[in-house]
Amino acid sequence: MSDHRKNAKDGSDPALDRLFGALADPTRRSLLARLSLGPAKVTDLARPYRMSLPAVSKHLRILEEAGLVSRRVDGRVHRLTLRGRPLEQVEVWLDPFRSYWAHTLQALKHDLETRDAGPKRRRPRRAAR
Repeated sequence: MSDHRKNAKDGSDPALDRLFGALADPTRRSLLARLSLGPAKVTDLARPYRMSLPAVSKHLRILEEAGLVSRRVDGRVHRLTLRGRPLEQVEVWLDPFRSYWAHTLQALKHDLETRDAGPKRRRPRRAAR
């Protein structure tokens, strides 16, 4: 379970909701992928995108609010670093689904093996000419 408080009524976890919200956008996932290679300046992160620097900064703020990146400011230069620890919360949340899919795939494998081992139909022979 997450370290954060869950809502007793609906089981929601605000921190987990922020994480999934941040991860839902392909631009933000791309920014995280780039940051997985090492820290980067905001201007370097923005370069490959066809959007304004303020638009990229907004994506980065959402990642910061989710705890996925940290920012260090040196004068006018902003450097961002990936913080992978919050992704552990996503992994914990996904864990029950792993066992579900493992069971489902095992059942499918069994079904396919059973079909393959079943009696084979023979094609009728053609009459000789």
